[in-house]
Amino acid sequence: MFQNLFSPITINSVEIKNRIAYPSLGLLYSYDGKFNDRYYNFYRERAKGGCGLVTVGPVGFNSVGSGLVTLQLNDDSAIPGFKKAASIIKDEGAAAWVQIFHAGAYSYSKLITGETPVAPSPIYSKYSKQIPREMTIEEIKETREQFVNAALRAKEAGFDGVEIIGSAGYLITQFLSPLKNHRTDEYGGSFENRTRFAREVIEMMRKALGPGYPITIRMAGNDFVPESNTDIETAKIARVYEEAGIDAINVTGGWHESRVPQLYMEVPRGGFAFLAANIKKEVSVPVMASNRIPDPFTAEQILKDGMADMINLGRVLIADPFWPEKAQQGRVDEIRPCVSCGQGCADELFSGRAVYCLANPRASFEGERNIIKTKSPKKIMVIGAGPAGLEAAVTAAMAGHEVTVYEKSDDIGGQLWLAGTPPHKQELWELVRYYEAMLDKYNIDVVLEKEVDLNFIREQNPDHVIVAEGSRPMVPPIKGIDDPSVISAWELLEKDPKIGSKVAVIGGGAVGLETAEFIAAKGTVSGEIASFLFKYNAESPERLKELMKKGTKEVSVFEMMPKAGAGVGRSTKWILMSNVDRYNIDIITEAKVLSINNGVVAYEKDGSVHEMKFDTIVNAAGSRSVRTIADAIEKSGIPHTIIGDCVKPRQINSAIHEGFLAILELEGKS
Repeated sequence: MFQNLFSPITINSVEIKNRIAYPSLGLLYSYDGKFNDRYYNFYRERAKGGCGLVTVGPVGFNSVGSGLVTLQLNDDSAIPGFKKAASIIKDEGAAAWVQIFHAGAYSYSKLITGETPVAPSPIYSKYSKQIPREMTIEEIKETREQFVNAALRAKEAGFDGVEIIGSAGYLITQFLSPLKNHRTDEYGGSFENRTRFAREVIEMMRKALGPGYPITIRMAGNDFVPESNTDIETAKIARVYEEAGIDAINVTGGWHESRVPQLYMEVPRGGFAFLAANIKKEVSVPVMASNRIPDPFTAEQILKDGMADMINLGRVLIADPFWPEKAQQGRVDEIRPCVSCGQGCADELFSGRAVYCLANPRASFEGERNIIKTKSPKKIMVIGAGPAGLEAAVTAAMAGHEVTVYEKSDDIGGQLWLAGTPPHKQELWELVRYYEAMLDKYNIDVVLEKEVDLNFIREQNPDHVIVAEGSRPMVPPIKGIDDPSVISAWELLEKDPKIGSKVAVIGGGAVGLETAEFIAAKGTVSGEIASFLFKYNAESPERLKELMKKGTKEVSVFEMMPKAGAGVGRSTKWILMSNVDRYNIDIITEAKVLSINNGVVAYEKDGSVHEMKFDTIVNAAGSRSVRTIADAIEKSGIPHTIIGDCVKPRQINSAIHEGFLAILELEGKS
């Protein structure tokens, strides 16, 4: 089915069994730069799942370049730990790579070790919020040698190849960029001078490692930062890399400080493959494509179209390490999806915590969260087919229990349907697709449109009940909240009824802002239509931008707190807020809504009462737990577990993880 994806490829002297690569991604499983079982178990699982190449990293080689928050190869004492990692990966059939890392101005060394970050020039970094110290010529030479020494240690540890990081705004990218490199010596100014540092690192590494050892580099296909390198310049940079001795080029998107989304739902599937294609035209070595390639069909098409030679699956393989195996066996529907939310990966890293996954409760817990076939199968009743109930049902069936799911509505999925309705959030519906496939695979009975009560539970006589009733919209204590002009955000997202042109949204949290964006996008020109109009020069680019931003609705959001956006992930909040600005949504903060009367909203702000007239008012003030069965069963003596929003309304990740753990705990595993 996926001929190109599962054909072998050779990088220098190393043959790789397929075109799937797991790239270096920060995991933060330790704070001392050393391996532990959590790392080993994680990498073992990615290799075991059928991936062709697994890259360990990022791996630092000094404290100022990595802040000691990455794995470290700064001296020979680290080699045994890396030797074990290489052996684990190779034993599972994958090629083992190491990514050698220096963050430059992006380093948090000042915060962690007290050392001021170093960079080509002392220019303020919007990412790390620091001004680095300019590297001396001596420090440049020392850093080159440290790159090479780390590579030699990786080779000694048994790794098949090394990757140099030259992407995302890190040190090498800073040398390359006219925006960040203002040096007047041989390492700054002209294109030749700005590429000198990277070229010297590659040449020195090639000489030290020998001609037959693979050296690859990860590079930005476009910095996506004004006044820095575009895809015109990066093609020239790639040629420099090949001439210096690079064996393959791993192409990703822009810098961390770019205002162009790189990884999240906003990015179309395969949206940055064109960057790999741009590089591939200029070089003869293999090129890897990256960013938002979640499914094997997109991956295969990129290869088939000649845009790249390999495909990076980073967060995709965190969500399902067995993606390659399932794709090769034609079990695509069973792939647990990466929904590109950033909640368990990027959000956690930015908060200084270890990575996990919203969709995969085992990710980062491979050593302890294992489903073991039960020796005493139980008859399990699951009440509620939202994400918590569905995960519990599937996990129970995988463990060998007899499972029946009861859902009062006419479909499974619960709030996933609502969460996936706002613009660019449809990836969340992939979870429904996944659970449908798994319910079918394990022959799990699902009874829809069934309201369960305590008498029915007793009649069915289950051994254990999983209660996942969910939540419903909270009705705030506002006078006139039952006004005919008021509709709940849930009803709006579910039924998409016709609404007026002037709309108020009460509540500026995640749901409120995403609902406001959903409303404000009505009547705007879609991306598909904009593409058509642009293709035929039907409208000017300036007019197209206007048509994509200005629709048929005028939206105001009322939020009691000083800032809107509570509950939005750190890594994606800027995207949502930029869309709020793009659609000209008016956010009124520190505003307490007092009453609603015939569409007139009275609110208090700055000690004064104001009034505004709206055609439609949307209640997005939050949700509250539904505990009809939960409260009754707690007094019944029936064995049970309560999970999901009926415990407390939270995010999807809590629901999925609780559903999984509820079943493990039946066997005394947690």
